[in-house]
Amino acid sequence: MAQLWGGRFEGETDRSAWEFNASIGFDRRLLKEDIEGSIAHAKMLEKQGVLTSAEASEIVRGLTGIYADVYGGALVITDQYEDVHSFVEANLIERAGDVGKKLHTGRSRNDQVALDMRLYTRSRVIEMDHLLRELRSVLLDLMKEHIDTIMPGFTHLQKAQPVTLAHHLGAYFEMFTRDSSRLEDLYDRLNVCPLGAGALAGTTYPLDRAYSATLLGFKGPTRNSMDSVSDRDYLLEFLSALSILMMHLSRFSEEVILWNSNEYGFVEIDDAYSTGSSIMPQKKNPDIAELVRGKTGRVYGDLMQLLTTMKGLPLAYNKDMQEDKEGAFDAIDTAAACVSLFTSMLRTLKFRKETMEKSAALGFTNATDAADYLVGKGVPFRDAHGIIGRLVLHCIDKGCALDDLSLAEFKTFSDTFEEDVFDAISLKTCVEKRLTTGAPGRQAMEEEIRASEEILKNDWTAAYDLADMTEKEKSDE
Repeated sequence: MAQLWGGRFEGETDRSAWEFNASIGFDRRLLKEDIEGSIAHAKMLEKQGVLTSAEASEIVRGLTGIYADVYGGALVITDQYEDVHSFVEANLIERAGDVGKKLHTGRSRNDQVALDMRLYTRSRVIEMDHLLRELRSVLLDLMKEHIDTIMPGFTHLQKAQPVTLAHHLGAYFEMFTRDSSRLEDLYDRLNVCPLGAGALAGTTYPLDRAYSATLLGFKGPTRNSMDSVSDRDYLLEFLSALSILMMHLSRFSEEVILWNSNEYGFVEIDDAYSTGSSIMPQKKNPDIAELVRGKTGRVYGDLMQLLTTMKGLPLAYNKDMQEDKEGAFDAIDTAAACVSLFTSMLRTLKFRKETMEKSAALGFTNATDAADYLVGKGVPFRDAHGIIGRLVLHCIDKGCALDDLSLAEFKTFSDTFEEDVFDAISLKTCVEKRLTTGAPGRQAMEEEIRASEEILKNDWTAAYDLADMTEKEKSDE
């Protein structure tokens, strides 16, 4: 059992207590961040004269060698170490000798782990926004393709008014854009460096915390050393943002599931994102959409776990805070997988345009427009509402749509109806007349699509190259 704190203790740690206390099983994915932070700390110590240039070079060489050997397979992270920090330090000392023992000068595991989690979270926030940008790009392509595809809009799961598929998908584009903006806000708040805060009260060594922050790409150091090591707000914010994102994905998944049913028949899910039944040969199940919907609760649970862990902790660091990692890793991995798979499924969906338009017609979604037609002819709206309500009942009895009635039938309910009623209540007219900002009419939708293109073009992570990001798969080894 390799540990960094044995001097104070005379007896051996109980094996089960050691295993209960250790975090190497999950914090090994922070190896890249731990090495990056250690390299920055060594360079800062050299700048401040705490380390010589030769010592700093030897430490950096050892750290980069550890990183290369782990990812090259020559060095394995085992559970003989308490955590990833002790793994790195022990292997550094083995390679660099006494020089390696100087790396921890002016540093505590408290500010070290706080730094590693911020670096890791910062990368994952950027990665998540990239995934969201790809999802919104697919949505935007579909909006352009289906700007004239008529479908029923719903309230209370009842057909309400005719819209277009572009309009419906545009609503989700807006939701995911808000998710992106939450990530941007979060990134700004988390992008400060806790390195140099020590255990809780800083250090007597002449550290240049601003220099460390600059080396690691932070906008500056954290301002209070106690808060630096005990703050997990950025993780809570990230998990909260992911929970809202998953809620949006779950709502969308629910609609895909409904639309895929025989009763709706609006879409067909590609075979690559469906499964069958072991007993019912006719089945084609929307498993990916259902799993996304189901995994939403899992991300919610991770958020609640961390909120509950943090709610009663006094300042500053407490071992409880080790529990921040597993739930956070799970939520991040789960949300990333859900966004990625949902995007691929959405890209391959086949929309049945004729079925959607027929559903809009048989659902009397043009009833409001029929009432507006009478109002335009001078009939008070409340009277018009009653006339159209009786017309709908008549159509239900006949099993037809309003558009299927003859002018003579219309006139039995009101002499105000004329031949122009058919144009007024056609689904195309009903949609095209809606030209206010945000409405489904073609002119309004074209403007919405142009605005959405600009949003994607100017997305806050557009300049970040994912090729430079940590490969999550490596971190999970």
